[in-house]
Amino acid sequence: MGKIKLLDCTLRDGGYVNDWRFGYTNIVSIFERLVDANVDIIEVGFLDERRPFDIDRAIFPDTKSADKIYGSLDKKNTLIVGMIDYGTCSIENLSPCDESFLDGIRVIFKKGKMHPAMEFCRQVKALGYKVFAQLVSVTSYTDEEMLELIQLVNDVKPYAVSMVDTYGLIDSEWMLHIYKLLDDNVDTQIGIGFHAHNNFQLGYSNALAFLKYEGKHDIVVDGTLYGMGKSAGNAPIELISMTLNEKYGGHYNINAMLESINESVMAFYRKTPWGYKTFFYLCAKNKCHPNYLTDYEKEENLSVSMIDDLLSTIEPEDKKLLYDKDIGKKYYDTFVKEQVNEGISVNNFLDFVGKKKILLIGPGKNIGLQASKVQKFIAEEKPVVISVNYLPKEVTTDCVFITNPKRYHDMTLSLKEKRHQKVKTLATTNVTCRNGQFDFVINRAPLLEKDEKIIDNSFLMLVKFLNNIGIKEVYCAGFDGYSDKENNYNNPEMEYDFVKREAVSLNSHMKASIANYRKTMDIVFITYSAYDAEEDIHGAAI
Repeated sequence: MGKIKLLDCTLRDGGYVNDWRFGYTNIVSIFERLVDANVDIIEVGFLDERRPFDIDRAIFPDTKSADKIYGSLDKKNTLIVGMIDYGTCSIENLSPCDESFLDGIRVIFKKGKMHPAMEFCRQVKALGYKVFAQLVSVTSYTDEEMLELIQLVNDVKPYAVSMVDTYGLIDSEWMLHIYKLLDDNVDTQIGIGFHAHNNFQLGYSNALAFLKYEGKHDIVVDGTLYGMGKSAGNAPIELISMTLNEKYGGHYNINAMLESINESVMAFYRKTPWGYKTFFYLCAKNKCHPNYLTDYEKEENLSVSMIDDLLSTIEPEDKKLLYDKDIGKKYYDTFVKEQVNEGISVNNFLDFVGKKKILLIGPGKNIGLQASKVQKFIAEEKPVVISVNYLPKEVTTDCVFITNPKRYHDMTLSLKEKRHQKVKTLATTNVTCRNGQFDFVINRAPLLEKDEKIIDNSFLMLVKFLNNIGIKEVYCAGFDGYSDKENNYNNPEMEYDFVKREAVSLNSHMKASIANYRKTMDIVFITYSAYDAEEDIHGAAI
């Protein structure tokens, strides 16, 4: 193995967390701490001609702007580099290297742009910079495409060529396969680098595997302070440094890194945490661009497992990583149509209800305080009783409407009890059944409110559903209204907190919504409700 170089990219990759607005004080502090830590290479930000100069941001339109931020600082023996996403900064924006604070430029590009991007690298090299060819989404390359890229690399002879695991998809075996391909075919005068992301919690372990492989080249291993970076974050440089010190003769000052984490990085983490999350795991698991998942979450219609299944259906593979909004929508529409046959559920539900009256039960205190009134109505009218997101003790429920995964989780044990074994379940698509199937499943998205503080009020969702399927009359109990008071619910475990101003506004909206539905259906409140009365009431809500 040749020499090992440690590269920190906190000020560049970490900028995805805060739009590169570290603040000038933090920029200087992070830079100087990394110099004190003896880091070999520091990447100080993006060169992007679309962004105006801002001394508080580690993204700048040209090398002269980078000089304004860093030019007065002492870099000692550290190699200083910036990054260009090919196509976002023209060669005219780069001063000759001997006139710049920067020593090198890293150029990132996708495989479809490898030919023009490598020619751009040649131009950058001609200006005197050490050039790094950064292979974005290296997992998208076939062996044949990698060999094609290697021919271009050997012709241009950059300082290094780096594997970039953009979406955190790679495991050590896969990474080593690509590494060996590079090691066997890249000119030995060119270094090989690795940049890890942490979607599968493998960033650090993959970096260790990269270090352990005894290749023929000098190598560059990337990291960031506390793993700060895009999506799930990066391999933490303080961990890599520890390993380099213990096993590879490194002399990195980890204390300086820890001071920087404490002084600068943790404030950003507390505001916008990065790291392993289900979101990034699903993207990596399905080898897809995060925008697909963002789009599907915005639909507010699917459970997490359904989103996972949907992501797995997108084809072809290259479309998954490149992102195409129209393709994403097409797969979503097809998936919902195939997975949720709402027509069957609606017909079965209507058969279940028959010609009986419908009584909706909410969790407000009045379901207990006025229990005799409710029970009298049930005894006389024998309605179909549908409770909303809970199973009341005061009345026997025929069906429970489930819109909230947490509420479903809380009632699953009760649903197994003998007295509830005949209770039907009417669930929206964002909730997944345990140990079986729900009796009726309906699309959640069409039932949501638009531009309201609470878009998924379950009472309004149920009223809207019943109205949509032609129910002309419903009776309601236990829908007391929103309140700023404590102990608003008949079951205290269901409490929400609302300030008085919010409670008044929400009750007003609910009252207006109920009045609107009353144009097409009769809505009768058996127990007192702020949604029905002129005056406000301090009760419960759902």
